[in-house]
Amino acid sequence: MSALAHVTTDPAASTAQGPRATGRSRTAYLLLLPGVLWLGVFFLLPLVQLAAVSLQSRYPGFPGYYYPDLNFANYAAALTDYAPHFARSFLYAGLATLLAFLISYPLAYAMAFKAGRWRNLMLICVIAPFFTSFILRTFAWSQILADEGWVVGVLSFLNLLPGGSIINTPVAVVAGLTYNFLPFMVLPIYASLERADPRVIEAGGDLYANGFTTFRTVTLPMSMPGVLAGTLLTFIPAAGDFVNMELLGPQRGKMVGNVINDQFLAVPGGYPVAAALSFTLMAAILAMVFLYVRRFGTEELV
Repeated sequence: MSALAHVTTDPAASTAQGPRATGRSRTAYLLLLPGVLWLGVFFLLPLVQLAAVSLQSRYPGFPGYYYPDLNFANYAAALTDYAPHFARSFLYAGLATLLAFLISYPLAYAMAFKAGRWRNLMLICVIAPFFTSFILRTFAWSQILADEGWVVGVLSFLNLLPGGSIINTPVAVVAGLTYNFLPFMVLPIYASLERADPRVIEAGGDLYANGFTTFRTVTLPMSMPGVLAGTLLTFIPAAGDFVNMELLGPQRGKMVGNVINDQFLAVPGGYPVAAALSFTLMAAILAMVFLYVRRFGTEELV
């Protein structure tokens, strides 16, 4: 006890620990500095600029020109004139997220518990689409779903395609979103399942639970951090996507990402409305993510 008191009250030891603690603190701040600078220059500053543009007004009679203002009518237009586009975007993104989950969970489960020596090969197959660009993958999907493609031919032969076409329909858009964002669902779920203790799952069988009960009460709760991360990583980019609708969807009934793209690039003086649409989309997604995490989140993510 006296030795411990001597150590804790030794002035020399306290003096030696002080500079070391200060050095570690400075090192931590220096390591954070590049990331903070990057976020400040390439995220916060553009965000502030976008907010300023979203409140600007057009010069009457001069399309393509606008001036600094506090024009909140841009946000009113975003919420009223383009409400169907927001609803369509969230609907397609939700369907794609659900389909991605239904496909990804069995695949991730097989990779984590059943693949054995084939696990690495399956992982490579999951991430292989990232070796090509997003647009090229979507172009390839448009060829797969084309009227002369084998998918339409097989479905027509089986009388499962009354309309005789898939391309340029909402079905093609949801299929493209599901395909393009599928790895973002598979990998987080696999990471959660791979970390799970198999002995805990085996304990369910030892307690006379059947396979479904063990999955519902043990396996699924343990994988919820991955499920939550995967659904967010899939839904958020899918809701703002415009490439799949542009290449696979119908000419009418665009998603909000297509409207933003058109307002920025094709409509003279459309910058304020495009910026307001961008902020409205970001706010809506943040609100939905907050509610989703509060409802289904785990202690690791909340």
